[in-house]
Amino acid sequence: MGSLITPIEPSVAAQAARAAEGCAQHAVRATAFSRIEVAVASSRGSHHADNEDAHSDLDASGGVFVVADGVGGGAMARLASRLLVDSLHGALDGRRVDADAVRAAMLDADRTIQRAIARQTDLPGAATVVLCTPVDAFAARWLIGWVGDCRAYRLAAIDGGRVDLLSRDDTFRALGEAPPPGGSPDDPARMVGNGAISGANIALHDLAVGDLLALCSDGVHKHLGADDWAGALHADAPLPERCTRLIAAARAHGSTDDATVLLLRRAGFTMRRPRWIARFGGRDVDGGSSA
Repeated sequence: MGSLITPIEPSVAAQAARAAEGCAQHAVRATAFSRIEVAVASSRGSHHADNEDAHSDLDASGGVFVVADGVGGGAMARLASRLLVDSLHGALDGRRVDADAVRAAMLDADRTIQRAIARQTDLPGAATVVLCTPVDAFAARWLIGWVGDCRAYRLAAIDGGRVDLLSRDDTFRALGEAPPPGGSPDDPARMVGNGAISGANIALHDLAVGDLLALCSDGVHKHLGADDWAGALHADAPLPERCTRLIAAARAHGSTDDATVLLLRRAGFTMRRPRWIARFGGRDVDGGSSA
């Protein structure tokens, strides 16, 4: 497996240190109403000189979590994915996020990437992307946005570890469109950075206490089945290690592409909530709290 890296901020030196240690990034975000644990890992594919995936810096993210996959190969794909992640955070962090805000941010990112690449080359560059963010104080309801074939999954802590795909690939096959000459029906038909989008796909989903959200690039999901995802939910391991195990499983199943996994877990409260919070947010933790 390639080095695990965090390909955007913080600094290049910090990225290199993480890669040398072979570790993923990890963060916990707690408020009076919710507690979210999140981890992310990324691995360069064997056919690429650089990792063309990008993801949120968990130390700096303002509550929006993003995974992007550069398309087209080479430096422009790498630039597109990083610009896309940075642009989305610049537009959405610290603000009220809804479907209209995400669609507008995606269109702005599309133009930003186009302009940046045009200053360097006539060749195109673009990226696919998936993001998530809570839309209520209890982190019980989440907005999922995507363009292309990065995916979002929900791994349910109950119901036998059910795995739900929360996004739908924007491939030529799924959209009923013919691919260009030499292309595959399973290639992404919508990407950010080539002027061919009208916004983003948006969906709202509930997340129960103990559930996992998984965001990933196609270097992961094309090579994992439901059992692999369910194993990550029930693994007796820290969340960062579950990310690296999923990437290792994708490699074992033949993935040679860049591979990125972001896992997010909605945790229960660590202490009893005041009665007025419990009244609006569910039962106390010792009673199986759920918002």
